Amino acid sequence: MRIHTMKNAISKTLLLACVLLLVPMSFALTLQEAKKDGLVGEQRSGYIGLVVESAPAEVVALARDVNNQRRELYQQIARQNNLTLEQVAALAFDKAVEATPTGQFLQNASGSWVKK
Repeated sequence: MRIHTMKNAISKTLLLACVLLLVPMSFALTLQEAKKDGLVGEQRSGYIGLVVESAPAEVVALARDVNNQRRELYQQIARQNNLTLEQVAALAFDKAVEATPTGQFLQNASGSWVKK
C-alpha cells in the first residue's frame, strides 16, 4: 500500500512538473513550438532531444535550458522520495509519452525518433 501511495504522489508531482515545463518560456521559440515543428522530442532518458541534428542554435539552447530545469526538478523529486535520478526520469518519460500529442516525436526503445 505504501509503494502505491508513494508512486501516486510521485506521479502527481511529475505531472505538475511536466505542466510547469510546458509553460511557454522566455525564448522566441517555445518548447511546444519546437516539438510541433519536429525539431525536438521526448527522449527515453526523460530529457528533450534534438530530432534534427542541424537544429538552429536557438533550438539547441532551448533544449539545453529545459533539460537543465528538468534535471534540477528530477533531483528534487528523487531526494524527496528516496529514488534515483534515473528512476524519476524514467517516470517522467512515461508521463511525457501520455502527454505528447499525435504527430510529435518520441524516442523508441532502439533510440530512433518516431512520431506518436
